[in-house]
Amino acid sequence: MERQIIELNNLSKRYGSLTAVDSLSLSIQKGEIFGLLGPNGAGKTTTILMMLGLTEPDAGTAYVCGHNATKDPIAVKQKVGYMPDSIGFYDDMTAWQNLMYIGELNGIAGSQLKQVCEECVQLVGLDAEAMARRTSTFSRGMKQRLGLAEVLIKQPEVIILDEPTLGIDPIGVKEFLDLIVKLSRQKGLTVLLSSHYLQQVQQVCDRVGIFVNGKLQAQGDLSTLARSVNGKAACQVQIVLQQPLTIPWKDEADIRQLPAVQEVTIDGHTVDIALREDITPEIVRFFVHKGYDVAGVQKKEYQLDDIYQSIFSA
Repeated sequence: MERQIIELNNLSKRYGSLTAVDSLSLSIQKGEIFGLLGPNGAGKTTTILMMLGLTEPDAGTAYVCGHNATKDPIAVKQKVGYMPDSIGFYDDMTAWQNLMYIGELNGIAGSQLKQVCEECVQLVGLDAEAMARRTSTFSRGMKQRLGLAEVLIKQPEVIILDEPTLGIDPIGVKEFLDLIVKLSRQKGLTVLLSSHYLQQVQQVCDRVGIFVNGKLQAQGDLSTLARSVNGKAACQVQIVLQQPLTIPWKDEADIRQLPAVQEVTIDGHTVDIALREDITPEIVRFFVHKGYDVAGVQKKEYQLDDIYQSIFSA
């Protein structure tokens, strides 16, 4: 059985008349990259603060690495590395001095401190020349890498990243996201990524939770989300045949018997098929087996922005 490393049960937080988080229930498995997606003010950061024990919920519970975040926040902080959207460093110190200082604050023994810092620097891809510079000279992307090194220095089981790519150029964004995936896969880290950038979340996350006005409207992988939002299929494939088909089509019932087929639409040479899951090769084999000449195949998978827009337009 997969281990649930984050378990949120009916979590709620209100500020006066504003409900920032409304009855949130969510499970995240060990080693998973989970994306919290939503506009600014949707409740993502408030959720993170409750998970870290930095603010108390008005109702519900948050368990992280087996610890109640409200009752035992110190134990949670020992297991979780958190990188906020705005990272602060001592500008009059070098990057190496900043990292060593954080290591000392985390109680790493002096004999191990240098080795641990060197390993973290290597993991995030900062060289010796960069580490010898004052952090006041760092670009946003370099600061994010150094911030990630500071997160990793405590060897956490979970890392939480709040808008980590904000203000980074496109090349830097790709490099940073690739680094997150690499760390998660190689070290078994669980990653919670909070962002309002749909494409970035889709690139790296195994599953996504979509926040709107403090409520989790949908969660799952892309196929699950597509099926759950307004009854959409997971994807759609269009088959173009050499010979036109007319209705009634003697084989239409056959293709509908395939378990993933949701809807079939025929227009002359073109057959559009809505699918609950991608079985494009099986669809093509069906037509070939029936003696039809396939002139073209075009597949459309629903993207996260399609799902996102469906939720907001509902």
